[in-house]
Amino acid sequence: MADIISTVEFNYSGELLATGDKGGRVVIFQREQESKNRPLSRGEYNVYSTFQSHEPEFDYLKSLEIEEKINKIRWLPQQNAAHFLLSTNDKTIKLWKISERDKRAEGYNLKDEDGRLRDPFRITTLRVPVLMPMDLMVEASPRRIFANAHTYHINSISVNSDHETYLSADDLRINLWHLEITDRSFNIVDIKPANMEELTEVITAAECHPHQCNVFVYSSSKGTIRLCDMRAAALCDRHSKFFEEPEDPSSRSFFSEIISSISDVKFSHSGRYMMTRDYLSVKVWDLNMENRPVETYQVHEYLRSKLCSLYENDCIFDKFECCWNGSDSAIMTGSYNNFFRMFDRNTRRDITLEASRENSKPRAMLKPRKVCTGGKRKKDEISVDSLDFNKKILHTAWHPKENVIAVAATNNLYIFQDKIN
Repeated sequence: MADIISTVEFNYSGELLATGDKGGRVVIFQREQESKNRPLSRGEYNVYSTFQSHEPEFDYLKSLEIEEKINKIRWLPQQNAAHFLLSTNDKTIKLWKISERDKRAEGYNLKDEDGRLRDPFRITTLRVPVLMPMDLMVEASPRRIFANAHTYHINSISVNSDHETYLSADDLRINLWHLEITDRSFNIVDIKPANMEELTEVITAAECHPHQCNVFVYSSSKGTIRLCDMRAAALCDRHSKFFEEPEDPSSRSFFSEIISSISDVKFSHSGRYMMTRDYLSVKVWDLNMENRPVETYQVHEYLRSKLCSLYENDCIFDKFECCWNGSDSAIMTGSYNNFFRMFDRNTRRDITLEASRENSKPRAMLKPRKVCTGGKRKKDEISVDSLDFNKKILHTAWHPKENVIAVAATNNLYIFQDKIN
């Protein structure tokens, strides 16, 4: 299934939306501008560019196949007419330039119009080439390839607020790169033990602070988050802050460690908070308070009784992502049965919506969904036993300025927007 979407990311303006898939392809959608003849078309995203970012490779030294699957895409802030993005698979990060061409030069001296070289003896006059309009072409060209720096699988890339550097994280190490330099990176975190048998935790996600270029966080499979300051030391093995919620001994079970592993960490746009996603919940942390989160939202608490079967079918290891809206007032994350959840931080209200072809005709209203766990089922509720665990929403993205969201459900991308009066 090469077309299964593996990452979704809006650019800084929200006008472009990129998806990466298991086949190594990147598809970029562009938002339609409002026009007088089609006033309702604003908000529609249409395919802008498609290109093959990564190919399958083979590591001959380790006899390992390296998948082409795109793990993450991160846009760079736009500096000129072109757009730049970073895409990564398990081993190699690439910087792509996406540019438009709508004019071509005609009237060369040394070539015919079809590109063949002219006989120099037949050239008797000097022509001035002119730019002629042509159909719009969107070109994606690889500008830099950052390779050979990760022994383990890359799970995160994050562009720093200085717009010059970015970090990449794998299971045991985090590297800092300069966007102009491909042949070396600086290792800023290394949690690999001298004896691999003593390995107890791995890095699951990492992100740069949105405003302070010296600060970054990384989460671990033990449910902890470490905040590091690169001004304190070059090698950030010693963290500045350590965020962990003490475990409630009464709810401890065989699955406690697995479900406490953090699958995603995201700073709020303001930089004051960060959000972490574990298997059953989303937590919001104040960077000034390390001992417990300030908010906890249950995503699908009804699955707590189903952990045994979720362990058997490997779903318990699914890595759900989470995202903030543009004003940090709401958060969104995915669940099973193509459900996704949204939480309003001010009112503490939450809603479950479903991304499916049956109920998402253009301009249709989405109906809230409810899951019942036992007893009598109301008419519009769905029983926890009839949820489809093969349909899962792992990747979501929120437009940076408006209430437009993108939700990846296996190989379908759904884009929803707030009702326009």
